[in-house]
Amino acid sequence: MTHQYCIVQDEGRVRTVTLNRPEVLNALHAAANDELAAVWDEFAARDDLWVGIITGAGERAFSAGNDLKVQAAGRRRPNGPNGFAGITHRFNLDKPLIAAVNGWAMGGGFETALACDIIIAAENALFALPEPRVGLIAGGGGVHRLPRMIPRKKAMGMILTGRRVSASEGFELGFVTEVVPQGQALEAAKRWAAQILECSPKAVRASKQATYRGLDEPSLERAMRTVYPAQQENLESQDYIEGPKAFAEKRKPDWQNR
Repeated sequence: MTHQYCIVQDEGRVRTVTLNRPEVLNALHAAANDELAAVWDEFAARDDLWVGIITGAGERAFSAGNDLKVQAAGRRRPNGPNGFAGITHRFNLDKPLIAAVNGWAMGGGFETALACDIIIAAENALFALPEPRVGLIAGGGGVHRLPRMIPRKKAMGMILTGRRVSASEGFELGFVTEVVPQGQALEAAKRWAAQILECSPKAVRASKQATYRGLDEPSLERAMRTVYPAQQENLESQDYIEGPKAFAEKRKPDWQNR
């Protein structure tokens, strides 16, 4: 299928989605977000796709965020229920997502990366939530996700000033998983995806679901004593048997995702 605002490539178990508006630094508007929501809906529904990667076309930007020119022209309409890039408000996706950030990740672009489970940043990556500088708020998750990922005072320093943070500082703060040379973010993201694919897909999804839902529990004990739905599904799966069996037989497991 041909897409207007993104490029979708499926390689084996991995779907790579490239934001494809380089002429505006991959800024997105509602129509683009709707298209991306449909792309991620399909990804979520397909049993043969286990890991997702999102990146931006060109080396200048992952995404500069909301297309302010569209908004300034009075043509803005609200994003769909899944939010910016079709993922910032998507809370029911247990398949892992990796952001391969090249260049600018501003506003909604940064929020898109924060909505992913792993962020790989090229050395030229820059992150910011500059919304207050244009009279807006980082309502796509920035003001909520960032303080949950890094120390609150550090997060507030970014949120209240809109200042730009380099890839290396992002790594030091803790929201960047790995920094790689310029031009190698997507390659590194695929390397991480390959490592994830060595694991049971059901166990990976159970781990992601338990991690995020457990963080919302009122206590560590409550989190640990709760068996989350994906965790129960993993316990009842054939892959739950296959993993220990393959280990005992000294061979690679043959994951069936069932």
